[in-house]
Amino acid sequence: MARTVWDSTVGKKTVMAVSGLVMLLYLVAHMIGNLKIFFGTEEFNHYAHWLRTVGEPFMHYEWTLWLIRVVLVVAVVAHAVSAYQLSRRDIKARPSKYVHRKPRSSYATRTMRWGGIILGLFIVWHLLDLTTGTVHSGGFETGKPYQNVVDTFSTWYGNVIYIVAMLALGLHIRHGFWSAAQTLGAGSRTRDRALKTTANVLALLLTAGFVAVPVGVMTGVVS
Repeated sequence: MARTVWDSTVGKKTVMAVSGLVMLLYLVAHMIGNLKIFFGTEEFNHYAHWLRTVGEPFMHYEWTLWLIRVVLVVAVVAHAVSAYQLSRRDIKARPSKYVHRKPRSSYATRTMRWGGIILGLFIVWHLLDLTTGTVHSGGFETGKPYQNVVDTFSTWYGNVIYIVAMLALGLHIRHGFWSAAQTLGAGSRTRDRALKTTANVLALLLTAGFVAVPVGVMTGVVS
């Protein structure tokens, strides 16, 4: 049954919707955590340490964090694979491009695929920068996330990469949330306006919340 559902177009769209909502919930929590940087070094570093001790003593050190990471990896892979396969199906069903582009398609709709690629590349860079420290500038310090964040956003390229990715994220969420609602059957004539408003508000708040951190470092509010 699982294979039958996965092989169907509806099944793949459902996987995309559910995995997208899982990632959206994570992004909301991640943004709130990021904003703790405005409360100072001790507050932000303590929050980062707390993430590794959640569930103790029942859960061992970092077990909860690793569980979250595994769920996110599964969600990202499922989202990307289903998106790619749906895209290939669309191309096979329509091998030649439409002569006229749909007039009602938004900029976010037309850039969903490129936005997904940008976000995929950004996730890799972000992990190598602030998790492993592989591409980090200024000397990565384990256990000192506040200093590492300031180092990253003290470089012009760190700011450009992050802000461009967050703008792509905003567009992705704006269209993705709406699409997920339609796929999961939440859309209706009476709820469509509320869903569109929710998608716009979520996209705006998340984009502004994430971009606030590099802006805070650039303006000296965070230093």
